[in-house]
Amino acid sequence: MDVNIDMSDKVSGNMAPPPQPETKNLFNSVFNRSRVPNIAELLREVRQNIRPWSEFLNMSNFKTVANIQRLSGRLVRNLAYFQSNYLFVFLGLVLYCLLTSPLILIVLGGVFYACYKVKQLNSKITILQRELNSSQQCILINCAAIPILYLAGAGAAMFWVLGASFFVISLHAIFYNIDAVVTEDTETFLAETV
Repeated sequence: MDVNIDMSDKVSGNMAPPPQPETKNLFNSVFNRSRVPNIAELLREVRQNIRPWSEFLNMSNFKTVANIQRLSGRLVRNLAYFQSNYLFVFLGLVLYCLLTSPLILIVLGGVFYACYKVKQLNSKITILQRELNSSQQCILINCAAIPILYLAGAGAAMFWVLGASFFVISLHAIFYNIDAVVTEDTETFLAETV
């Protein structure tokens, strides 16, 4: 028993997908531009999106998650909501690592001083019958500093900073209950990012 229903005369038209709302994600707004933003513009956007540190560090909002689905949702929402705070956590760990590695600080200080002197003199030098302006001389100084930084332990410091940042940020993003801070103002932001 076959039943055929012809509804071609009642259903017609072109279907288009609904428009997607734009997210207020800092890195999406920076990288979707046609030009590269300058540092001042990027810092202004980061400062505008930073959440209060009292909210970020509120210990009463740290809770375990019930299941894996909620864990992934919480992780994504926290990373989107606190991304500027996480950037400052990363920069703080970089600063800590530099302050506890005096040899790296000495090498970086020497590189900055050498580049400052080269820019101040603004004279051209000739290496292998090639004339180098001050910008090219600074690039040469920085390239020469890479093996010295490696010997000073910058590679280990870099991986320590990356590992510690990943660990600290992941712990916060996993255990911080973002639902406790959701208000009517931030609800639309979180709905757009997920």
